[in-house]
Amino acid sequence: MTMLTRPLGNTGPQVSALGLGCMGMSALYGEADRTESIATIHAALEAGVTLLDTGDFYAMGHNEMLIGEALRTAPAARREQALVSVKFGALRGPDGSWLGYDGRPAAVKSFAAYSLQRLGVDHIDVYRIARLDPDVPIEETVGAIAELVEKGYVRHVGLSEVGAGTIRRAAATAPVSDLQIEYSLISRGIEDEILPTTRELGIGITAYGVLSRGLISGHFTADRQLGAGDFRAMSPRFQGDNLRHNLTLVEALRKIAEQKGVSVAQIAIAWVLSRGEDIVPLVGARRRDRLTEALGALDVTLEPADLAAIEEAIPAGAAAGERYPAAQMAHLES
Repeated sequence: MTMLTRPLGNTGPQVSALGLGCMGMSALYGEADRTESIATIHAALEAGVTLLDTGDFYAMGHNEMLIGEALRTAPAARREQALVSVKFGALRGPDGSWLGYDGRPAAVKSFAAYSLQRLGVDHIDVYRIARLDPDVPIEETVGAIAELVEKGYVRHVGLSEVGAGTIRRAAATAPVSDLQIEYSLISRGIEDEILPTTRELGIGITAYGVLSRGLISGHFTADRQLGAGDFRAMSPRFQGDNLRHNLTLVEALRKIAEQKGVSVAQIAIAWVLSRGEDIVPLVGARRRDRLTEALGALDVTLEPADLAAIEEAIPAGAAAGERYPAAQMAHLES
């Protein structure tokens, strides 16, 4: 396996062709083992992964502190290669409830101060609001990040889950390196307007949910029991008939993967990699074995016949159910 690199847009750094999304090590997908999580981050860095993604609201700072510990205990050369992407702005209650989003300039700077402390770093490589604050113009939020860039606390401005119009307004305010947004075989909504806009403006894509929270990993089964704290227990795509339908798509994909001698997860990640050099998939591996499997996608070459077979098996819009519950979909721009 050779770790490739890709540019994070026209204004961002070169990063590894796969990034590691660390959210599941702290929240929303059931229990995770701290020792194994840190070992997985170390293994990712050793394999050449440079991009680590987190959010300051993932288990209310737990994920940032976890990454901070992993960086402190990694070999110096590996620690220095790490680039950390942080999402901010989601407000949480002591009981874990979601209270909205805050993109006010003062809040942006305050969030950054706490993130720097928890991560144990002197700068954040990519900083972005997790969801648009409907009460604050994006120009004000991005302008505040740009001020942090000028002062050296942030290296690059990012965006997350916003539509084409907001992307244009943000890019007119300050150079934007990339947009983080869900993109997978069963979540292709960005292809109509958002992806053409980012490409026109030279903005990269960091794609999260490339395995749709495990749904198209090839490891999820219809009889799997999900805990109360697991996001998937509320996700429409994991419910009843929706789940049964979506798993039939996975089985169709499995046949193609088996013909190539690769796993379902590897072919799903390879498909995202094939969509363009401006797209960096984030893999949400919480264990070293899952990381190893995901990294194997870098050795998968999808020929035109493979891509045609995948398109036939899982055409755009084939999934049943929205990617978030209705209340959370309301915070997303298309």
